[in-house]
Amino acid sequence: MPTRAHETFSVESAVELAVIERSGFIESRHIGSAVVVARDGSVVTQLGDIIAPIFARSALKPLQALASMQSGVPLRGAQVAVACASHTGSLDHMDVVSGMLKAAGLKEEQLLCPPDWPIDETARNWLVRSESGQSRLANNCSGKHAAFLWACVENHWDTHSYLEPNHPLQQRVRAVIEEYSEESIAHLGIDGCGAPVAAVSLTGLARAYSRLGRAPGDPSSNARAATIATSMLDYPWAVQGKGEANTIVMNELDVIAKVGAEGVLAMATSAGAAVAIKMLDGNPRATTLVGLTLLAVAGAVDIPGVASVLEKVVEPVLGGGRPVGKIRLGRAVSAMLD
Repeated sequence: MPTRAHETFSVESAVELAVIERSGFIESRHIGSAVVVARDGSVVTQLGDIIAPIFARSALKPLQALASMQSGVPLRGAQVAVACASHTGSLDHMDVVSGMLKAAGLKEEQLLCPPDWPIDETARNWLVRSESGQSRLANNCSGKHAAFLWACVENHWDTHSYLEPNHPLQQRVRAVIEEYSEESIAHLGIDGCGAPVAAVSLTGLARAYSRLGRAPGDPSSNARAATIATSMLDYPWAVQGKGEANTIVMNELDVIAKVGAEGVLAMATSAGAAVAIKMLDGNPRATTLVGLTLLAVAGAVDIPGVASVLEKVVEPVLGGGRPVGKIRLGRAVSAMLD
C-alpha cells in the first residue's frame, strides 16, 4: 500500500542503517532510508523507501536561499553560505546576519525566527556576560530569515507576513523546490523556525542536491545555484560551525553537506553524485557515517579522505569518559562493503 501524503515511510519499509555498540553489545539500532543518485538524477543505490515523503527540514535551506536570490537579494560570499545555514550562532555568524539586515535597512526585531541562545559556547557566554539575553541573530535559521526579509525589501513585499504560505516569496520557494526535486510537494507544514517546510521524497531531495552540486561546472545551470554551491564550499564555517560535521565534510572533501532536523542529511559532489538520508527515529548521529559510506561505495568520493573525515565527525561511545564502543554501519549498509 503506498504511503499517504500526510505521513512518512513506516518501520516496515525502513532498513537498518546504523547500530550503536557498547562493550561489544549492540545497544541501539537506527533504521531509516537512503538513496544515492547519479549526475542525471538516476537512482544508483536504494535502501528502504525512497519514494515516501519526508519533511526535508533544514536540508531545504539552499533551495530557500536560491528563491531569495532569484527574488533579487544580492547575497555575496559568506552571506550566501549563512543563508543556507543551520549555524551554531557564533559571533561571526551573528555578524554576517547583522550585516545582511543592515544592508537591507532592517532590524533584528523584524526577524520572525524565535530568539535563542547560541550553540557556540563563546557567543553564548558573551550574551550572558553582556546581559543581552537570547537573540534572534543566534537562532540557527537567522540567515535564512534575513535573506527572506531582504527579498521582501527588494520587491516591496510585506515584511510582517513573509512566513505565510501564500506570501509571494513562499510561493517562489515552493516553485524552486518543485523544480529542483522534479516532483510536486506532497505536504506543507511549519518548520521549527516558523517557516513553511515542504515534504518531498528522498529521491527528490537527492536530485535537488545533485543539481546544486554540479551547478558550478555546468554552463547550463542557474548562475545563482552555482553561487550557492561555490559559497557553501568556500565558507563552510558559515554553513554550520567550526568543528561541526557539515563544516568538516565540506572543508576536507569539497562535498556539499547540509543537515536537517529529525535525522535528515543531504550531500552532493561537484560531479553531481548526491545522497539523501532520513533516520526514522530522528537521531542524526549516524547520518554522516552512512552518507559518506554510500558515496564512497558509489565511487563518488575518495575512500581515504572519507576515513579521515569520519574519524573526526563520528563521536565515540563513552563509558566513564573513555571509549567503550562505537557507531557502526547497520546491516543494510555494511552488506554493500562485502
